[in-house]
Amino acid sequence: MHTDITRAPFGTMPDGTQVSQFTLTNAAGMIVRILDFGGIITQIHVPDRTGQFTDVALGFDTLAPYLKDSPYFGALIGRYGNRIAKGRFTLDGKTHQLPVNNGENHLHGGDPGFDKVLWQAVIEDGALVLRYRSVDGEQGYPGNLDATVRYTLSEDNEIIVRFQATTDQPTPVNLTQHSYFNLHGAAAHAGQSGGDILDHVLTIDADRFVPIDSGAIPLGGLAPVTGTPFDFRQPRTIGARIEQEEDKQLRHGIGYDHCWVLNRTAGSKELKRAARVLEPASGRVLELWTQEPGVQFYSGNFLDSSLTGKGGRQYEFRSGLCLEPEHFPDSPNQADYPSTILRPGEVYATESRFRFSVEK
Repeated sequence: MHTDITRAPFGTMPDGTQVSQFTLTNAAGMIVRILDFGGIITQIHVPDRTGQFTDVALGFDTLAPYLKDSPYFGALIGRYGNRIAKGRFTLDGKTHQLPVNNGENHLHGGDPGFDKVLWQAVIEDGALVLRYRSVDGEQGYPGNLDATVRYTLSEDNEIIVRFQATTDQPTPVNLTQHSYFNLHGAAAHAGQSGGDILDHVLTIDADRFVPIDSGAIPLGGLAPVTGTPFDFRQPRTIGARIEQEEDKQLRHGIGYDHCWVLNRTAGSKELKRAARVLEPASGRVLELWTQEPGVQFYSGNFLDSSLTGKGGRQYEFRSGLCLEPEHFPDSPNQADYPSTILRPGEVYATESRFRFSVEK
């Protein structure tokens, strides 16, 4: 595997600490840029069917908006991706209270979560390796957690994300990657159509999903996708059923903002294709392969043109989509869901791959 990795400054934090941006380039010409701040993927340049490269990751041109305004564009998420109801869980008989930063609930590890901290970065064996120690009590979580994320760009145009973590006390862990994709292109440059993601054709290998209440907290149990707008087992455009107002789940999510339960053997760590997205005009294809039991598909429902992104583009309603490989939301409070508790002596390890290609 031959991937060139370079490092350059990308602004400074309020305390004067320099933030670096790493550029990963493979032999096929694909380019991925990643910050040591938040492990944020800032750019992903991939070709269309004519060979024209475009950046398909929503984000910003400078550091400042990532420090304050970003809705997790491109970021690493931890300790717990997705929501924990009322920021509270009981573990081994002790109740822990986390800060609430999403209504009355705890979202994406709190503020600051792993998306708002500086990771220690090194280049090892053709990969960018980021390390962070989350100390005991940070954002209310028990135990010192040592987390490592290894980003690799393969010759097959895959962004490979490998998470690993250990702890000295039992603690919930559910790490994920939160890039927003628009396969038309994510910046305001000549020749890029931009627009929303409703014409993207989506497939998700899942017979069930996690139904939620109006606060996006699981109702408990799992629901079949059959006969609902959540059935993406066959390719469908994202926009085809997103406005079905009679569907309570779509109303609760203001569109799609749910966890799909991937079709796999319980407890299996096999790397399987979870989802596929095609943008028909350009031919660009994104596949998510993961070892995780679920994937959160989010259709950019809270983007509202208030954020100025790359090249001055206003990120309008549903102008980006997320595919977040994960365990299920609120798992520490849901006894029937796969456990997210990491204990001393265990190693949390999971791999996901974002694979880009072209449909001719």
